[in-house]
Formats: sequence, C-alpha cells, structure tokens
Amino acid sequence: MSKKYAGGCDHVHTQSSKDPIDNHTCHCSVCKSVTGQPSTHVVFFKHGDLAVDKPDKLKRQPFNSKNPKGPLELCTCATCGKPIMLDDKQKRIRAIVPNLMGFDAKSMPATYHAFFDKAAGAPKPKDGRPVYDALRPDFVWPASA
Repeated sequence: MSKKYAGGCDHVHTQSSKDPIDNHTCHCSVCKSVTGQPSTHVVFFKHGDLAVDKPDKLKRQPFNSKNPKGPLELCTCATCGKPIMLDDKQKRIRAIVPNLMGFDAKSMPATYHAFFDKAAGAPKPKDGRPVYDALRPDFVWPASA
C-alpha cells in the first residue's frame, strides 16, 4: 500500500492510500475531555482504508467514558502510550486526530465545524467554514466492513 497518509508512533504505524471521507473541527465535549483541546481536528477514514501494522500492540479503551459500551474505542500504543486512532467496533470508520496521532494535518484540512454548541459559551467560529450542531448534513456513515 502506498502511504498517501501515515501516522502512529515508533511502535505502531497507521497508513492509508485512500482519501478520508470526512475532515472536521470537532467541538464536542467528549473530544474536549479526551484531548484537552478547545476544539479538535478529526479525520474519518472508511474502516478498511486505514491500515494498522501491529494491531496486537494496541491498548483499547472506551472513547467516551460516559458511554463505555459505545462504538468508538481509543487505541493507544501499549508500549509508549501515544494515541494511535479511534476504532469503530461496528467497523464503519477509523478516525485520527492529526496533531496527536502523527499525521500531517495540512494534507487533510478540516472543511467544517461539527458539534458546535453555542450554549457551551465559546464564540461561533468565524473562519468561513460551515458550522453545524452535528456532522455535516450530507455525511452518511459507511456500511460496516
């Protein structure tokens, strides 16, 4: 597989030759809690499009501590602890946060703002990208792999 997009750490590598299916800046409380960032650049790949070279070296934990049986798992390197990806137990997507997971964020820029909640008190983004209270209206979850 050619490495159009690549990330990971010294111990576990992820890569894709396919383009992502979604790129957004997330404003949800779960991303804020997990990353410690006020907003998070999130990139979705179809599950089979993002390959992991050593899946047995991943430590998995629920992404959302308030919904531990939810579909997303945060995968970190069992050796160094670096976040590697979010894996969907339903095998629809794999998601990455470029600035935390070793990817070049400039090669896959966010195209909109997702899960913006004006009641949270932050000012509405004014960078010219669309702002939604969920994923973009035309986003369709891929079928399970």
